[in-house]
Amino acid sequence: MNVIQLIGVEDKFQRACERVVQLFDDESKVLFESGSDFLGDLSISFKTSQSDHAIYTEAVFKENDKVLGKKTVKLERNGHPLKKVEKQTILYTLLSLLEEYTQMEQPWGVLTGVRPTKLYHSMRKEGKSKKEIHKELNELYLLRPEKIDLLGKIVDRQLAVVPDLDEVRKEVSIYIGIPFCPTMCAYCTFPAYAINGKNGSVAEFLTGLHYEMEQTGNWLKENNVKVTTIYFGGGTPTSITASEMDALYQKMYDVFPNVDQVRELTVEAGRPDTITQDKIDVLNKWKVDRISVNPQSFTNETLKAIGRHHTVEETIDKYHLAYKNGLTNINMDLIIGLPGEGMEEFAHTLAVTKELRPTSLTVHTLSYKRASQMTKYKEKYKVATRNEIHDMMTLAGDWMNKEGYVPYYLYRQKNILGNLENVGYAIPDQESIYNIMIMEEVQTIIGLGCGAASKWIDPMTGKIDRFANPKEPQAYINSYQTYTEKKIGALEKLFGNINENKNSLPSL
Repeated sequence: MNVIQLIGVEDKFQRACERVVQLFDDESKVLFESGSDFLGDLSISFKTSQSDHAIYTEAVFKENDKVLGKKTVKLERNGHPLKKVEKQTILYTLLSLLEEYTQMEQPWGVLTGVRPTKLYHSMRKEGKSKKEIHKELNELYLLRPEKIDLLGKIVDRQLAVVPDLDEVRKEVSIYIGIPFCPTMCAYCTFPAYAINGKNGSVAEFLTGLHYEMEQTGNWLKENNVKVTTIYFGGGTPTSITASEMDALYQKMYDVFPNVDQVRELTVEAGRPDTITQDKIDVLNKWKVDRISVNPQSFTNETLKAIGRHHTVEETIDKYHLAYKNGLTNINMDLIIGLPGEGMEEFAHTLAVTKELRPTSLTVHTLSYKRASQMTKYKEKYKVATRNEIHDMMTLAGDWMNKEGYVPYYLYRQKNILGNLENVGYAIPDQESIYNIMIMEEVQTIIGLGCGAASKWIDPMTGKIDRFANPKEPQAYINSYQTYTEKKIGALEKLFGNINENKNSLPSL
């Protein structure tokens, strides 16, 4: 669309309008000058009015002096704040006009920066019925029925897996980041450094991590704060040696409160080229509940293109090795839209996955992350069209349903292909509790290690804040003591009065 001018939009609504325009073309420039001079290739003029019970937005869509379309949208207030409904009428009108103009449907409607399941949960906690929630998502946010139905299924499943989901805010989960990988994948921006690179020694990093774990664990014990889940991510946590893993898990049991009562202990073993018999023995020794073995694709040419130095055959072999040694709760990640892949390649990946039958699967839609190699050198990586991406996501959903997997978490990202989503599926009762905790932002997640981000959820108010450790290993090594002290200080503020109030926490 090149340049589009939006006239009559208040300053506070402009960023939201810009995000809606960029759903259709992320390189479009949006101008908000309201003068009479036409400044763009296209223009939409908005006029908003109100009655006691509703907001009306009229819009005229022009290309130069030619009128392309007109639309009037009326939204009932239904108890919502005036400004919220006014904003939604503008976004609703804008989206509708651009869908007609581009012939491009946006299944998530005007939702851009909101976690859809979190929005659903917030309506549920307001006491709204499922029928009322579905009606509001459709009428106020313009979500399509299939996406609303997906959200409903996910929320139902989350409440079945974690019946006390609304109460776990008085507990915490712990994320431990290991920033090393065998190689860097082309699409990745996670803290991931070559295990043999010049980014600070692994031994020095682990010294810092042990310190962080010790100080944090002591504080949790002293303040009687319970741990819900522990998750080792990265990077690839199985990049370090078996003996280093063993010492790390020993430290975990020594310093964290009641590790044997934690609901779930997960270790990502995402790169099959890091999985060995001695590391599997360590994982079993420390009673790890769940691991990931991530193929991303079951096409060798794709793996080479994205910089993963393992083969399809190695993924299958390491999956069987882990499974036959008792690590039977295995997650696999698949990515829709990898370079050179279309329906045929994705269907092949699903066919191989069917033979393995992991207990859970996360279907990611490729996202162009700002600092990734794939984003920097887009011309090198040919990806599927928008329609193909949508077809692959439909295929994935149908396949999961047929094979007995149920959706249990969902999130969306900036610059995601086809404006779609990432969905976690699982065989019932094999869902990742940690994934639900982090996606729904229902409790504090303490981030330890390189690049680990802590997400503070105030147990009294629900207010969210974030605090991140340095991403680069040497920077972490130089400053872990300072960052640990800051984290302990934040925990003091969050949970200082929790023991006195834990039986009378407000309903959020």
